[in-house]
Amino acid sequence: MTNNKKLPHRFWRLQHFLSIGLLMLSLAACSASDKAANAGPTPGGAPPPLPVNVMEAQPTQIPAALEAIGQTQGAKEVEVRARVSGILDKKLYQEGAPVKEGQVLFQIDRSSFEIALAQAKAQRAEQRAKLTQTARDVERLKKLLAQQAISQREYDDATTSSSVAQATLQAADANVRQAELNLSYTAVTAPISGVSGRSEHSEGALITTGADSLLTTISEVNPIWVRFSLSENELAQLPGGHVTPNNVKELELILPDGSIYPTKGRLNFSASEIDTKLGTLQLRAEFDNPQMRVLPGQFVRVRVITGQRDGVFLIPQTAVMQSDLGRFIYVVGANNTAEIRPIKTGEWHGKDWVILEGLKSGDKVILDNLLKLRPGAPVKAQTAAEKSAPPPAGGKT
Repeated sequence: MTNNKKLPHRFWRLQHFLSIGLLMLSLAACSASDKAANAGPTPGGAPPPLPVNVMEAQPTQIPAALEAIGQTQGAKEVEVRARVSGILDKKLYQEGAPVKEGQVLFQIDRSSFEIALAQAKAQRAEQRAKLTQTARDVERLKKLLAQQAISQREYDDATTSSSVAQATLQAADANVRQAELNLSYTAVTAPISGVSGRSEHSEGALITTGADSLLTTISEVNPIWVRFSLSENELAQLPGGHVTPNNVKELELILPDGSIYPTKGRLNFSASEIDTKLGTLQLRAEFDNPQMRVLPGQFVRVRVITGQRDGVFLIPQTAVMQSDLGRFIYVVGANNTAEIRPIKTGEWHGKDWVILEGLKSGDKVILDNLLKLRPGAPVKAQTAAEKSAPPPAGGKT
């Protein structure tokens, strides 16, 4: 009896819980429906246009030129060597600094050479006294011979002694000059003006005139020379197929940082034959270098200008891409979409590629966001002038 009375109450509680559950499911379904309505287009829709900077291609005129890798060297490269042996007393220059012709670079100990000079002068004085005495004897015997007071042989012997004394005095004079030279050689001077090298010996070292006589080097860097070469194919592009003053209008030097040296050069050497091992013609250019901006040993590029080239385009190097099929660029095509354009490039002109084929006047070349582009992708093009233009009056910032 007790169980039958409790059943209606339990049934009511179960019905109450089911009603609450159905209400919650209904609310959740409405919420999901509202979110779906407000979410907008699905991810499968068209992507927004990619903003890119562009430049409008215009034909221009540039010098017709060939470029070659070269290496600089001093116009004169001199080894400074010791001419006398001795202890290196002082080093009187700053290593790597410019030096002037005649500047004292090293001082070798002078004491032994001063002694040698003093001895040579003493010997010369002694020989000069002997020559004076023999000359007096000859004059005296000459008078006695005229009086027939002595024999001819005695007079001849005196004359011979005077001649020997004269020769000995000349040798003594030479010894003095040599001693003076040796003493002067203890002050090692710069034979030319230029940039000094490092010292090969430290102060206190024993310097000899043999294999260890090298003290330092000096390179004359004004003017600076540049050695380079052109291949047979490059020479074929020149008028006449060879290098002459008539077909080389100018020589430009391109420094390692890509900048162009402000002074034009001149050709000062052209080999008379092609190197059979390399198939190249050896050349050398000369550039004024008063500020010593260019140092020996640098790798540079030499631009040989032979005339003018018309109707070419200049495109930044960063805009040119490479594939298995060759070089190409992106341009803004129909309907403001990215379009691949194969091109034929020439040489570099500063930081730009010279484009020989593949562009026409007015093409809009895409300059950035190249890795994100795909053929046919929509783009929003903007030139540098449009980017830097001020916003319209009253417009929002």
